[in-house]
Amino acid sequence: MGSALMEKSFTVALAGNPNSGKTTIFNNLTGVRQKVGNYPGVTVEKKEGICKFRGHVLHVVDLPGTYSLTAYSLEEVIARNFVVDEKPDVVVDIVDASNLERNLYLALQFLELGAPLVIALNMYDVAKSRGMDIDVKRLSELLKVPIVPTVGNKRQGMDKLLEAIVDMARYKEKFNGKRISYGRELDEEIARISQVISEKASIPEKYPLHWLSLKLLENDNQIKRLLGVDGINREITDALDASIHHLKKIYGDDPEELIIDGRYGYINGVYRETVRITSTKDRLTIS
Repeated sequence: MGSALMEKSFTVALAGNPNSGKTTIFNNLTGVRQKVGNYPGVTVEKKEGICKFRGHVLHVVDLPGTYSLTAYSLEEVIARNFVVDEKPDVVVDIVDASNLERNLYLALQFLELGAPLVIALNMYDVAKSRGMDIDVKRLSELLKVPIVPTVGNKRQGMDKLLEAIVDMARYKEKFNGKRISYGRELDEEIARISQVISEKASIPEKYPLHWLSLKLLENDNQIKRLLGVDGINREITDALDASIHHLKKIYGDDPEELIIDGRYGYINGVYRETVRITSTKDRLTIS
């Protein structure tokens, strides 16, 4: 009875690109303690399970596989809404280590959203077999998140992953993930829009201002509706239009493309600093 009273429960969302090994890790963590249903109002499958680890009960939700958090597909909307609305104690991004650059794009978006993030660097054995030497410690330092190498189909790294999850859940108020700079001009427009939103919109605290501004500049229709852009909120609409005009005048490109380029530029820099190719034979397979 006493040990049961000491158990603390946390909600953990598993996210990741399709084919990253996310479902395998979900099965490793939850075993037979699973249930399958649908997300409210849609036919997308929702898998949940329970994992007990060192006196803690983890309610694990397997989010739909997605490449980004931009609201282009139903899966992306579901994954994003769950993180924003349900506020899980930890988001675990299952990253395919052998396709690191592509997979880090989603991780970066979770950081921009302010999610308490742990990265499982999965398929680590595949990356090594392709001649990739990943400096995990340096990668963790650059992204400012815990990173745990895993091999899901061999159940390797599961205890260390659970330790990182519990540590993040218990001390997430200390979490301060990476926010990248998009360059002076774009950063200034993001800050300007954020100021107008804070003054002219009544929004729940669950939405970070910086993230809302990024989404507006990315032409995210869900966030535009939320903030009354092109509708009832003339001040935010005018501020957004002015920023888009200013940025297009300087760069000759839509802000959405500038943001995408900025993310991939940052990821490329991180990759170059943390990954060394030790096998010339396999260089073509990962370039």
